Amino acid sequence: MSKKLTILDIAKLAGVGKSTVSRVLTNDPKVKPQTREKVEQIIRESGYVPSKSAQSMRGGSQKVIGVIISRLDSPSENRAVGTMLNALYSAGYDVVIMESQFDRDKTNEHLDVLKRRNVDGVIVFGFTGCDEQALAEWGNRIVVIAMDTKMVSSINYDNQGVIDMALSHLEQQSISRIAYIGVDPEDRTTGLARLNAYQVWCEQKRIEPCFQTGKLNHESAYQLVDQVLQSDTQAIACASDTIALGVIKRLQEVGREDVVVTGVGGNELLSFLFPNVFSVDPGYSHAGEKAANMLINQLNGDESVVHFTQQPIRH
Repeated sequence: MSKKLTILDIAKLAGVGKSTVSRVLTNDPKVKPQTREKVEQIIRESGYVPSKSAQSMRGGSQKVIGVIISRLDSPSENRAVGTMLNALYSAGYDVVIMESQFDRDKTNEHLDVLKRRNVDGVIVFGFTGCDEQALAEWGNRIVVIAMDTKMVSSINYDNQGVIDMALSHLEQQSISRIAYIGVDPEDRTTGLARLNAYQVWCEQKRIEPCFQTGKLNHESAYQLVDQVLQSDTQAIACASDTIALGVIKRLQEVGREDVVVTGVGGNELLSFLFPNVFSVDPGYSHAGEKAANMLINQLNGDESVVHFTQQPIRH
């Protein structure tokens, strides 16, 4: 349809009252499922977008940012979200948080919902397999974090630098027999980039690489320890703090507390429980604040596309 529809138009097409359409748009649970489905189908087919002045559709706020995170239980993403929220709230924005669970389709569904609600902009925690074309449709109203993108502004972490810093720390302790446990290389950032950093280091030192990759959880890491642990292993470098936890547990079980463990994440609880573990902070908190400020600047008229690499933080 070429004509820009109103709520009244949607109501007529759906055969319901204008107030019913408003309740559907505000997710009122009292709307019958059949009615909701009918109204939402017409909204989708028509490409209808609520008026920006319709405050009731946004809980009374005229300034809303959508944030799509990968996992609600991710310590690293939560640290980024914490500083992100502070910056957005300070600028007068309300925030809607959604979870993608690293699912391309779910992410696109969230983006569609946010577009229908006419939010001002979005911040998306990217992942391998993310639909970059769907992200690009937001133009200067989006910032992607934890992934490099070509068409929209993004902030990524120095995935090689965090591993280089961990290995340098071990070298300073005269440790050279270092194994590595990471994430499957299908993940281009936490997986492939960090594994490549370890392999390059081994090549430079003329050391035979000893590594295994698996899922980004402590259970997977726990099961991989025996495959890299040798009698002369001095340290195991890990792609994340979550992986480090699984490695530590297995080393304790086999009586190899002599093996030094490094992680990536700067997790305060990990450092508290295991003071000898060296964890590199990729700068999650800094990146969260940076992403918020980048988006705010873009919404205020800055049309430049920015690609920023967050450097590891030395504590």
